[in-house]
Amino acid sequence: MFGVRCLSVRRSVAVMAAAGVVGVAGCSAGSTPASSGDAATLVVATAGEPEALNPLLNYGVDGASLIFDGLVAREGNNNLVGGLARETPAVSADGRTVTARLREGVRFHDGAPLTSADVVFTYQAVLDPKVDSTLRSDLDMLAAVEAPDPATVVFRLKHPYAPFLQRLTLGIVPAKALAGQDINKAAFNRAPVGTGPYRVQSWTPGDRLVLKANEAYHGGEPSNATVVVAFVADDNVRAQRLRAGEFDAAELPPKLAAGFDAGGHRVQKTPTADYRGVMLPMGGPITGDLAIRQALNVAVDRSAMVAGVLGGAGEPAFGPVPPSSPFAEPSIVGRPGADPVAAAAVLDAAGWAPGPDGVRGRDGRRAAFTLMYPASDSLRKELALAFTADAKKVGIAVTPQGLTWDAITPRMRNDALIMGWGTPYDPDFVSYKLFGSAFAGKGFFNPGFYKSPAVDQALQTGRGSVDPATRKAAYATFQKQLAADVPWVFLTYLQHTYVVRDTIVGVVPRVEPHEHDVANSLWWNINTWTKKR
Repeated sequence: MFGVRCLSVRRSVAVMAAAGVVGVAGCSAGSTPASSGDAATLVVATAGEPEALNPLLNYGVDGASLIFDGLVAREGNNNLVGGLARETPAVSADGRTVTARLREGVRFHDGAPLTSADVVFTYQAVLDPKVDSTLRSDLDMLAAVEAPDPATVVFRLKHPYAPFLQRLTLGIVPAKALAGQDINKAAFNRAPVGTGPYRVQSWTPGDRLVLKANEAYHGGEPSNATVVVAFVADDNVRAQRLRAGEFDAAELPPKLAAGFDAGGHRVQKTPTADYRGVMLPMGGPITGDLAIRQALNVAVDRSAMVAGVLGGAGEPAFGPVPPSSPFAEPSIVGRPGADPVAAAAVLDAAGWAPGPDGVRGRDGRRAAFTLMYPASDSLRKELALAFTADAKKVGIAVTPQGLTWDAITPRMRNDALIMGWGTPYDPDFVSYKLFGSAFAGKGFFNPGFYKSPAVDQALQTGRGSVDPATRKAAYATFQKQLAADVPWVFLTYLQHTYVVRDTIVGVVPRVEPHEHDVANSLWWNINTWTKKR
């Protein structure tokens, strides 16, 4: 959340074949997107700006895009319900055939009717190697998608895939708008046509996205005529503009948000599966040493980070499966506070001896490395500084360095990085790519080149089985192996904090994933928000 995200923000379409490369777009402090005093207009501010507004290129794929609908949608509790499908699609007994029947009378923003051919086109486009979609590996179990009639879609899977219904949140695009085009460069990516509660009126890169109500929306006409999403990468600038009255709601780091909990605003803290941690490159001369990684894992004071950096808006993190998940493995949970004695014992046993300057060394090499973080993200900066201080106490010298994402990207294989990921949905999501060896070095997927046959097998078993007990055992194995290898030092789970005007009615928070800019944020149901007069 806070600042720039590791994925899905300003994604460079040219290099999306396996994973995205992220950049940042900000807007000037004096740019006012709209009058938030207008009762028919809602103005919200977010740190991240998408590269494209096309679900085929990873926009709003988890079912909260505002512009598009999937076959299924997520309710406030994140349970699946019918979206463009009349009800949750039916799964065959062997788990290899999924049948969806479309809702009647749905039309795209241009008035064209939705048919099963649009659904088939959408999924086939994702699978097309000419389309630079990061979603292709998410659908590698899909053998075919068919339209036996205009209102029916049948998905045929190569093998059972337990969370397949959750993949059906992908927004459906109109076939006629993209057929025969280079989807990677299509004008549609910036001026899309969907079926969602809002249509795009304009997009000014680095400044704002203006959405107009879809009066014919199948879920009911939105309660507000216009939604303006302002893109403001810098946390402090976003807070200043909020205080100046430009926004009705904005995401802010906890410390900045705390100053708004009075005087016409309220602070909304939402639970998440969004974690922050230190990615440690496995090939680095220092970070590649298991003893260094193990020592850092017990040296960090997670409780202090939650209390100090997050202002209490979070909890300690020990792995990538959130405590709220039924797949969370309790045995990996460690001591939330620092244990410098245990850290020192690990380093001593591995031959890392204290030097005259307090920094440990072995074989003529100092226990020192660089820790990168995105410079515009104030929360990650504070976490980097806290991590650095904890490491110093056990004789490891960490040099924090704030950089742009363009500067960070080519260095991830060699330098540590404060990263953020996480999903409240199925544990297969994110973790399969983030820790699977097949994705090593694929952009922000496994940038530290972590490789473990045990993890690979566990992740494959977890996604390939429909038996709940088998899946739970597989993800327990995955989490235990990850905790033993320590390719990341997990630090905290966040509560996403937003500041909302007191006049806004209808806000419904739900457990959020890491990605939450235009999509998946507190304003996932903004079409039902209203302003008190």
